[in-house]
Amino acid sequence: MSQIALHQRLASASARIGVYNGAETVLAFGDPARELHALHSTCGLFDLNWRAKIVVTGKDRVRWLHGMLTNNVRDLPLNHGNYNFVLNAQGRILADMYVYNRGDYLLLDTDRSQLENVIKTLDHFIIMDDVDLTDSSGTLGAIGVCGPNAGPILNAAGINATTLEPLEVRDLVVSNFGISIVRGPEQKPGWHEIWASSANIEPLWTMLESAGAQPVGAEALENWRILRGIPKYGQDIRERDLPQETEQFQALNFTKGCYIGQEIVERIRSRGQVHRKFTGFEFKDALPAPGKIEENGKVVAEITSVAQVPTGPEEKKIGLGYVRRESLQPGSQVQGATVVDLPFQI
Repeated sequence: MSQIALHQRLASASARIGVYNGAETVLAFGDPARELHALHSTCGLFDLNWRAKIVVTGKDRVRWLHGMLTNNVRDLPLNHGNYNFVLNAQGRILADMYVYNRGDYLLLDTDRSQLENVIKTLDHFIIMDDVDLTDSSGTLGAIGVCGPNAGPILNAAGINATTLEPLEVRDLVVSNFGISIVRGPEQKPGWHEIWASSANIEPLWTMLESAGAQPVGAEALENWRILRGIPKYGQDIRERDLPQETEQFQALNFTKGCYIGQEIVERIRSRGQVHRKFTGFEFKDALPAPGKIEENGKVVAEITSVAQVPTGPEEKKIGLGYVRRESLQPGSQVQGATVVDLPFQI
């Protein structure tokens, strides 16, 4: 089990430690409701070493990876990234990741829980190609900030994130060491990541906390994820799911040419739709366990993530999952669950 770079420092702060996305990390620093509030209303500071980093080198890296993934890797501008799926030949999703063009290498960013499978799957398709995959998670660390005050707090810490586009990387020198500041995707408003050598993660944390960012644990991040309607691979996205069912169209490029599983993706596009759609649910009564919902012996919906989220004086009981298109309209009822558009309104 991987440990976070900040493990000793944060454990000594009486934080509650546990496992999230394949790494040992802080689940909560104190009150998860207060930490969630920081992510929405001020600025939360959190460890991101439950994300893994894979460096792809070799002269064939761009051509090879472009033919492996669902998005356009070949035409990525320098220091920009995009979101991708890895598919099998039947168009089913084997993994998800962000890919960044870092000039003389490509950087893959995924959950640590997917790391072994991603490397194994991609390595299987390196035949006569000049491509090397290196797990750099142990040396390249990451922390994040999120919230409406993220920009001013980054500036107060001497980190210039102004004018960054979604998934753009900027290399800087702060306090005499190098960092990379990365703006999150459009689905994560206010989200910024700071990448640096693992040895420099602790001083970066101290700088940002001193600038006013509030430490946030994985429980608050998980509730924020569900509120934003962001699916997690292995939970909301599984190998049996098809790309268009997930509604993550930012992972798909329909003009890039051939890649593994492309024929299935294109066939679905040409026919117009799939039978299921990723969506949100609100529950009036008790929070259900994830699982399938049947009516008259037929599966009409499936709940994949649930959360009881504090949203002021009351708690909102919500979930993510899939619904059959005939039950799709917002406001539709599926056995006590109300279908709602994503992201959730709070």
